[in-house]
This record gives sequence, C-alpha cells and structure tokens, in this order.
Amino acid sequence: MIIDAHHHLWDPSDRPYPWMDDSVAPLRRRFDTLDLRALTRAAGIDRTIVVQAAHDPGETEWLLTQPSPVVGVVGWVDLTAPDVADRLAALVDGARPGGARPGGARPGGAGPGGAGPGGAGSDSAGPRGADPGPRLVGIRHQAHDEPDPGWLARPEVVRGVRAVAAAGLAFDLLVRAREHAAALALVDAVPEGRFVLDHAGKPAIADEPRTTRPRAGEPRAAELRAAAAHPDRGPGDPGPADAWRSRMRDLAARPNVVVKASGLLTEAGPDWRERPVHRYLRETVEHFGPDRTMWGSDWPVSTLVADHATVLATTQAALADLSPTERDTVFAGTATRTYLVEHPSQT
Repeated sequence: MIIDAHHHLWDPSDRPYPWMDDSVAPLRRRFDTLDLRALTRAAGIDRTIVVQAAHDPGETEWLLTQPSPVVGVVGWVDLTAPDVADRLAALVDGARPGGARPGGARPGGAGPGGAGPGGAGSDSAGPRGADPGPRLVGIRHQAHDEPDPGWLARPEVVRGVRAVAAAGLAFDLLVRAREHAAALALVDAVPEGRFVLDHAGKPAIADEPRTTRPRAGEPRAAELRAAAAHPDRGPGDPGPADAWRSRMRDLAARPNVVVKASGLLTEAGPDWRERPVHRYLRETVEHFGPDRTMWGSDWPVSTLVADHATVLATTQAALADLSPTERDTVFAGTATRTYLVEHPSQT
C-alpha cells in the first residue's frame, strides 16, 4: 500500500492564490481529482492526503467535498481568531459521516465555487456510494510567506495551535531556515501537539554543487555559483547541507515532530538530476527514522520539474536500502498513524 501524504487540488478561478506568480505559470489552472485519479491508479497509490494552498476557509470546505482517493484534508483556519476552537469544531463535525458539511456542501458534490470534482457542474467523478468523504486531519498555515519570520511564535498563533492540538488534529510546519527558530519555539510551547515538517524543511538543494561529472572548468564554475548565491558566507561558514542538517537535528530531537520526504525535487530546481536529491532523501530518513518519515508527491507543484511517476520512482530508488518493513512505514505507515488514526479531542 502507498499513501501520498502531501498533494494539492485547486481551481484558481474560484479563489486567488497569491503565490502563483509568473514563475509558476503552468500551475495556474484547475487540478482536480480526475487528474489525481489517473496518476494514483498508475502508481498503485491507495489513499491520499490533500493539503491547503490558500489562506481561505472556502478552500478547506471545498477540499472536504473531494472524492476518493482523498481520505484526509490538511486545511486552513485563522489561528489568530478568538473563536478558533469553534471554527475547528465546525470543520471537524462537518467532515464526519452524517455531519453537516461546511457551507452546505455534500461529499463529491459542488464546493463553494459551484463546481464538482469533475469540473463545473460535472458528475463525471462518479458516485461515492458508502464513501463518507475525507475528514479533516490537520491544519497548515503558509508561515514561510509571512513577512514576520517569527510569526509562528506569536502568542495568538501559539494559542491557535493549542486549539488545533486540543481538537485532535496535526499541525503542518511549512518553514525554511528563516522561520526555523519560531517553529522550534512553537513546538516547545505546544508539547501536546503533533507536528509535521513539510518538505524536509525546504533545504536549499539548488545551491548545492552539481553531482554529475563536470566538464573542464566546471568545478570552479560551481564554486562561483555557490558564492554568488551566498555572498555573506565566509570560508568557514556552513554550506547549505550543514545548515540544513543542524535544523533537522533540532526538530528530530522533538519526539512530537514527524517529517515529510516531499518537495525535494522542486527545491533542487529544473536541473534536479544534477543535484544530490538522493542524499537529501536518505538523510531525511536517517534524521527522523522510518517511523517518523512519510512520503508525499507535492503534486502538482512537483510538475514544475518532474512528472508524478518520476517523483515517486526517485524517492523509491533513494530509499532502496531500507528494509521492506521500513519502506512500508515511510510510504504508508507513518502517514496512517499521523493523519488517519483518529486522535481523540482533548476538550
């Protein structure tokens, strides 16, 4: 069994996605479960977790109407709202079998934008039968887009994440190096929470020297590229890999944090085959162990550099030295325990 623990669905005609600038122009179209199903069937993926991509409660409500293979939603809620606990309760209750769906939507039917999962007014995705639809399994905020690198450590945010934990939900951390200190402060402030580090903390793989055999003069060119990318780094300063390893050690030392081996081809850039992506994938598992690592495709963002099948095959090749049990854990077990085993509310 394979669970894709991190992918997205969206329709930019329904709501704005401010991060979709010209640099990611190919992503500015609808990606829905009809697209997803074709990929998951080909890959032998049984279930998926869809993750928010907009700070918009309407998107979460729409995601909670999506049909299989989606079984869980990592949604969004305003963590700073005074009534955040009530907002979470409404989303959790609405996603339960027989519950009133947020916005009056029904599983597999039209979402807030008025379009079913097969397109505008389409029933082509087919009936769900006894499938009750996905449930809310976590919350995420795109903290790396906040102007304040310390946003996650703000008191009102910590209070909101405590409400997430009290609701029995996981909290996904979308952070780079800039937000690392705040992420640590948040994890330490909410020891009862379950945290998921997305995309292995988004390491700067694109800043790494190429790993393929260089042409004459290429090693010096790689050094110059790295120096240009980090003009403030002196000869004794840590490179991107060392700095990333330090951050991973910090978070792996917190037992309530798990990690997603996801998004690393995208972090490496269009020439990812010439970057040490395999090494980063292996080291991610080494830092957290298979029991605290899960795989996610990051589709369709990943299509900027590789197709879905290539992302999966690259991860499987990088982790080929794991035992069969360890591979099963990374590709299904950790996601099941983190997201799909119901964690009781603490309220």
